[in-house]
Amino acid sequence: MIDLSTTYMGLKLNNPLIVSSSGLTKTLRGVQKCAEAGAGAIVLKSLFEEQIAAEVAELTQHVDSVGHTESFEYLHGYGEALGPREYLQLVREAKKTVEVPIIASINCVTDQRWADYAKQLATAGADALEINIGFLPHAAELSSADVEDRYTRILYAVRTQVDLPVALKVGPYISNFAHLADRLGIDRVAGPAFSVGWCGPGQSDKEITWQGADALVLFNRFYNFDIDIDKLALATGHPYSTSADIHVPLRWISLLAGRVTCDLAAATGIHDGRDVIKQLLAGATAVQICSTLYRNGLSQITLILQQLQEWMKAHDFEKPGEFRGQLSQARSEHPGDYERLQYIKALVGME
Repeated sequence: MIDLSTTYMGLKLNNPLIVSSSGLTKTLRGVQKCAEAGAGAIVLKSLFEEQIAAEVAELTQHVDSVGHTESFEYLHGYGEALGPREYLQLVREAKKTVEVPIIASINCVTDQRWADYAKQLATAGADALEINIGFLPHAAELSSADVEDRYTRILYAVRTQVDLPVALKVGPYISNFAHLADRLGIDRVAGPAFSVGWCGPGQSDKEITWQGADALVLFNRFYNFDIDIDKLALATGHPYSTSADIHVPLRWISLLAGRVTCDLAAATGIHDGRDVIKQLLAGATAVQICSTLYRNGLSQITLILQQLQEWMKAHDFEKPGEFRGQLSQARSEHPGDYERLQYIKALVGME
């Protein structure tokens, strides 16, 4: 008897397939359709920091120009509250309508205001939060330590406000991702790199203990742009991933599985049952799918689950936990195969 159920961030999922944050999950009807198609969990479309900031700016533009300070402050606060209002309603309605776990998502760049929003989402009934940090480090003045601190600050700010399971969806552009992943894991102790402002009266940095991420989602797929050589202008790149995009998250899932204390969810490049199986073998607890649903429709969820079950039956596995991480580096007799050795072989034909 094949049992696809799994536990992700302490949440009970009927299967490891999670519909990721997208336009497919921005409405109640979209959430219902994903649940009916067989999703194990659903991540709601992200609440964006920039979106709320733009709405607030538009709302207060006229008042600011004529110098009504009190009106400006009132409308600014009203705009920030209005931003998540519809989103909070979606969380409440989704929880009443479907039985699968509902994961709220906030897409942030800074730690300002997001701790408050996270608290509101928890109150609305979300089963978990996914902190989607859409931050592409590109400024020369930012050191690698500065980049890691930004991730950690945002996570810390949210953790101080909510007791819900928290996943951190991160980008791959980190100088040493293994170091950051270890730093973001559960049961962390804030080190000297943290600012003094985080400490309470009489506390030193080393005295602050806090829980890190319950899961890391690898990886955030950033907006792709192209160049139109005829118009000499920027153009929109291809919006959807392909199975060829699986390799970066696959590598890092396999390198981190068994070495970090939090769950790992794979994202990007997962289009069929084979892709799901690869990520589970590498050590993923769950997988997030999106592009394949836009390309093939929500019926792809049923097909992927069927392919997973058929493969498990053929290999005499009854539960994903029986083979999860079997091909991770931590369990490999040849760990060098995951790193430089294969790179050298591929380039120079060394045997």
